[in-house]
Amino acid sequence: MVLADRVNTFGVDLLRRYGHRVHKLAIHAGFTCPNRDGSKGRGGCSFCNNVSFNPKAAASSGSPSGHGSVSSLPAEPSIAAQIEAGRQVVRRRTGATSFLAYFQAYTNTYDDISRLGQLYREALDEPDVIGLSVGTRPDCVPDAVLDLLAGYRSEGYEVWLELGLQSAFDATLERVNRGHSFADYRRAVRAARLRGIPVCTHLIIGLPGEDRCAALGTLDRVLALGTDGLKLHPLHVVQRTLLAHQWRRGGYQPLALEEYIETAADLIERTPAEVLYHRVTGTAQRDILLAPEWCSKKWIVLNGIESALRRRGTRQGDRVREQQQSSAPEPMVKVA
Repeated sequence: MVLADRVNTFGVDLLRRYGHRVHKLAIHAGFTCPNRDGSKGRGGCSFCNNVSFNPKAAASSGSPSGHGSVSSLPAEPSIAAQIEAGRQVVRRRTGATSFLAYFQAYTNTYDDISRLGQLYREALDEPDVIGLSVGTRPDCVPDAVLDLLAGYRSEGYEVWLELGLQSAFDATLERVNRGHSFADYRRAVRAARLRGIPVCTHLIIGLPGEDRCAALGTLDRVLALGTDGLKLHPLHVVQRTLLAHQWRRGGYQPLALEEYIETAADLIERTPAEVLYHRVTGTAQRDILLAPEWCSKKWIVLNGIESALRRRGTRQGDRVREQQQSSAPEPMVKVA
């Protein structure tokens, strides 16, 4: 069972274009977030604990002050040291010989442009790093940052802007305290793609108040604007978050494994074949994961999605072709 036989995956695309395996190396550069430092709010999103995807974030999981200043946060190993540690692990595990520096934790465009340029360049100066993948919020990509990233592309580097949208519905974004709107995402996507910067959009399945129809509605709105890549994540409940309190009180019910698998398969079928899937699930560390338990088992989810597509006899893009052949309008989706 190979998911890439039915889904246009980022890893296979890199292999095809570069002729060898390319792997992302996650970097924690010490950034904060405007939704945590007081600029827009404190405490962050209701589900956010960055330890869930970056163990090095533990030291900075409080509410630091200052406008994204690296110097205001506990010191992290240098960019070069993090890349070296990551490459040693990845080379043994996958045999990859080229890497993308993935600025992952918190908001990686939220600092002075000179500081951003220094950090990005430090990563690009590593001899086997062929580009950057920069994770951020839709409301934190000013023109100066986009011009900086476009400049790296003009030098021949692989550059991706990863935008954490999560949902296309403002009611949901407000419910989980995201602190940005779909209009912010629309502006960021248009500005990035105008400069030739490919965009990977992050979507969360199972957000409070949303169901399968809402997930499909979000996908429709994202695809209508245009995106180059997608990441799907199940919402998981982790310690030290508002969502954890809501879950303990019975105010939030996580998705069952089967619900996630079937919804992810629905989205994949409705995604044009040329859009790259960078990820179709996400995991959390067992020591902080509260629910659902299956979010700690990546391969069960991946195999489940592949099995669902195989059982249906479908692959990425199949429903797009069906929609193009039908003149029936799509139903309007409303999120409470």
